[in-house]
Amino acid sequence: MTPQTSNPDLYTHVRVVISIIVGLCITTLLGGFARFVQHPRRERVSILHLGWASSLLLWIIHFWWWEFRLSMVQQWTFANYFFVILYAILFFFLCTLLFPSDLKDYAGYEDYFLSRRKWFFGFLAATFLADVIDTSLKGSAYLHSFGVEYPIRIVANLVICVIAMFTSNRRIQLTLLAVSFLYHLALIALLYSTQ
Repeated sequence: MTPQTSNPDLYTHVRVVISIIVGLCITTLLGGFARFVQHPRRERVSILHLGWASSLLLWIIHFWWWEFRLSMVQQWTFANYFFVILYAILFFFLCTLLFPSDLKDYAGYEDYFLSRRKWFFGFLAATFLADVIDTSLKGSAYLHSFGVEYPIRIVANLVICVIAMFTSNRRIQLTLLAVSFLYHLALIALLYSTQ
């Protein structure tokens, strides 16, 4: 096998590895949500934390659907494969950051989330930067098919991440969450209304 190949079985191989990582992400999030049902009084629930966890679940579901377009990649290289796997791993780190193994050093999930916000939003910003590379892998025509909205979306999400990294103000955090979540819902409705 050459370092660069268009073997269609490679796409299947990549898809399987990504699905394993996506499965771990969803398992982590759903396990975290289930803890609130299993032990409702053990930890203080936070709308901010639950909101970002719900938003992340939506992003992961969308990511998996979005990655179906990897079938458009003409030539697979190890570098492309490695990048796509790292992109998926970013989501796994986000999931584990939202649901730590214990909270004994914190007053609850909101206290924990705000104390780890630079890590969380740093990883989240990295997913948006990775998205640009990922979308470019699928071809120039595909990248340009999104028009001017795509770079605006990436920049807007990066701005949200930077603001959220540096503020612990609950109102600002909730506003950023609402804007981000509602925009993502609108984007999904727009992208897939005819598909």
